[in-house]
Amino acid sequence: MDGQDFSTTISTHRTPDEVFAAVVNTRGWWSEHIDGGTTRAGDRFTYHYFDNHRCTVELTEVVPGEKVVWRVLDNYFSFTRDRTEWTGTELVFAISPTADGAQLHFTHVGLVPEYECFDLCSKSWGFYVGTSLRELIDTGKGRPNTRTAGGELYRAPTPVRSVIGTRAAAPRRP
Repeated sequence: MDGQDFSTTISTHRTPDEVFAAVVNTRGWWSEHIDGGTTRAGDRFTYHYFDNHRCTVELTEVVPGEKVVWRVLDNYFSFTRDRTEWTGTELVFAISPTADGAQLHFTHVGLVPEYECFDLCSKSWGFYVGTSLRELIDTGKGRPNTRTAGGELYRAPTPVRSVIGTRAAAPRRP
């Protein structure tokens, strides 16, 4: 981590174990369209957001109540020249106790200002970690990308998601 990697920190009155439980409940704060395990070291999952973003992630370190590390094994963006920008990056969720609860420090190691997706991805992580994950921790309900009754992803009307939709280079399917 060189100080240029995207990072954000949230504080809560919840315990480190409660924060950890929310972090590994990826479907509860990032997307319901995640296939695979999200709780143990060695687990792999895939994430898919319309035709804009797909990635495969492996959990490389899981320490209950303290830390979760994801490594992006492969990535596809429809809206960047280098479609694989995240490949090889790591996402670190570091949890520490505080006097009145816990603090979560999130760093996307390798997501740096030189990346074409830096602004958009930073805003997206700001929403997913700073709003959706925080709400899951504090209230038990996050704001992930959700599925409709037919199994398709529902596009929630949030500024972050609408920005993602407008930057897509590929046309949308009907």
